[in-house]
Amino acid sequence: MAATDNAIVIAAPMELVWDMTNDVESWPELFSEYAKAEILGREGATITFRLTLHPDEDGAVWHWVSERTPDPVRRTVRARRIETGPFEFMNLLWTYAQTDAGVEMRWRQEFAVRSGLPFGDKEMTERLNTNTRREMLRIKELVEKAAAGRPAVNR
Repeated sequence: MAATDNAIVIAAPMELVWDMTNDVESWPELFSEYAKAEILGREGATITFRLTLHPDEDGAVWHWVSERTPDPVRRTVRARRIETGPFEFMNLLWTYAQTDAGVEMRWRQEFAVRSGLPFGDKEMTERLNTNTRREMLRIKELVEKAAAGRPAVNR
């Protein structure tokens, strides 16, 4: 098993960070890598959805189905891939914590790459860390921009 653990502090109100990052339908605007996000079903707080990436240079289009369950009281989201693709499994935990500088958003991914592929856990860890850090910076920028356009709210 391998894991990643990445965090960023977003200078914005908790409600805004929570709302923007948990609105799966808007992820193609929030994440640079997603071309489409389709909600497939809802059961209680759990959302099942398909994410589609922008096409590769060779035209290949990658997609998978995941589910996520947000807990707004604990400010956590548990997610997992249902269609695992190159992974034996992929589980994610998103946590949100208020700090003096804003909201710390942390993503932890636990996974194992299937055997027989031309890459393993080490290479996937590097890829996931690179992509996660890039996407977190983009999200920080977009949420902070949205916060600058909103009136201040005491929370």
